[in-house]
Amino acid sequence: MTQLEARPQAGDAVRDVPETGVRAKGLGGNSVGLMGSAVIGISTVAPVYCLTSTLGSTAGEVGLQMPAVFLAGFLPMLLVAFAYRELNRVMPDCGTSFTWTVKAFGPRLGWMCGWGLVIATIIVLSNLAGVATSYFWLLAGEITGSDAVAALDESKPVHILTCLILIAIATAISYRGMTATKGVQYALVGLQLLVLAIFVVMAFQKAGSGAFDTGIDFSWSWMNPFAVQSFAAFTAGVSLSIFMYWGWDACLTANEETTGSEKTPGRAALIAMVVLVGSYLATGIAAQMAVGSGDSGLGLSNEETSGNVFAALAGPVMGPGLGILLFVAVLASAAASLQTTFIPVARTVLAMSAYEALPPSYARVHPRFKTPGRATVVAGIATGVFYTVMTLVSENVLVDTIYALGLMICFYYALTAFACAWYFRRELFVSARDFVFKGLFPVVGGILLAAVFCKTLYDMWDPAYGSGSAVFGVGSVFVIGVGLLLLGVVLMVAMQRRSPAFFRGEVLTKETPALVVSD
Repeated sequence: MTQLEARPQAGDAVRDVPETGVRAKGLGGNSVGLMGSAVIGISTVAPVYCLTSTLGSTAGEVGLQMPAVFLAGFLPMLLVAFAYRELNRVMPDCGTSFTWTVKAFGPRLGWMCGWGLVIATIIVLSNLAGVATSYFWLLAGEITGSDAVAALDESKPVHILTCLILIAIATAISYRGMTATKGVQYALVGLQLLVLAIFVVMAFQKAGSGAFDTGIDFSWSWMNPFAVQSFAAFTAGVSLSIFMYWGWDACLTANEETTGSEKTPGRAALIAMVVLVGSYLATGIAAQMAVGSGDSGLGLSNEETSGNVFAALAGPVMGPGLGILLFVAVLASAAASLQTTFIPVARTVLAMSAYEALPPSYARVHPRFKTPGRATVVAGIATGVFYTVMTLVSENVLVDTIYALGLMICFYYALTAFACAWYFRRELFVSARDFVFKGLFPVVGGILLAAVFCKTLYDMWDPAYGSGSAVFGVGSVFVIGVGLLLLGVVLMVAMQRRSPAFFRGEVLTKETPALVVSD
């Protein structure tokens, strides 16, 4: 035991359960309310960053049906969100997907579900740090009016050093607890949503005045997913839109630190989802009306600008004065998400350690800040090392790692959805509500995500998927995605020898009371 962190003995958190049926992991209870929890969910998704990086590519895949595809990607996420809500009501545990899947399907499948969440989060953290770094130097160049300052991002040493500094800052804020996190997030999320609203209003104004030759009039046919030119284009667009919604479950991983842990996180997740789909639809429709979805000029699918749509539209739509706010908003979006994305990975690792699925040292909680200190710091170090190595090895490898992210997302979301239906299988016919929210919605959401998982796995085999790199004729995205999942299997086997009790099903079972924070 150190002066800063209390270290529980392996297994005492689940075996020495008091008469109330619960035992605290040590996290700070009642630190976040409904609004704070919803803000954390929105922040983790990083809506402004997602929009600037995917509006163009989505328009390139599905054309004018982009709003319909945003809704199509929203559907499975909404259905899975109901599964999270129902599971959280009876098991408000910060391990979320890991804990729930273990209770439903057993220790091995549950361990892999937790691994899917952890590795997906590390990939996202690395990507967000890189994006925040690039926009930091881009914004600095805009403010100073110096191309030389903006070009500093092209220097690998400068880029990596800046990236590591941003990761360290985000790690430090997350380490200091949910109260510090919440305060920073209110400001950053409020800023990006305000700037996004200004952009939408001004884009509608430009569309109404016919300011751009490529602009088009609104049509309700844009909301018809069956009008997409091919099924392949549709699935590609849905894959992109699913990525745009990933991260809302951060509301649930903070459940033990939330007021009303049984109900508040689920409600916050649904609020976050509604805000996100509303923002995406409004921005997509406004941008499409203003500049069109074509591949020329300011058109959204123009290959020269589709990777960073807001950088191309900031000046033309908002003018040189207000346009810089879009750069600030993207930087704020990436920075905010970089900080909140530590929440799910650190708390999942904490729960896995508390239930003996990982070494007990990761269950250490800071006595003052009430955060999983060791898990947070290790996640920050892993993110920095991962990004540095990938950047130095090859930019293609880094890009393909990001493409492989969709596989991890669909993997653990689908498992969690199926876990809900299986866990509540004896209650499904008690009432119509139970059948719909505990069975029908989760199963349909899980099937949809499983279908996307299989289709993505198939597409990844082709070397043309992602950067175009290949390993022995197999697409590098496939190698990375499947390789990371197999790495989880290797680590699981190693942990099985170190902690056999967990894998024998003796530590965490369906009857094991949830570990929650005492009031």
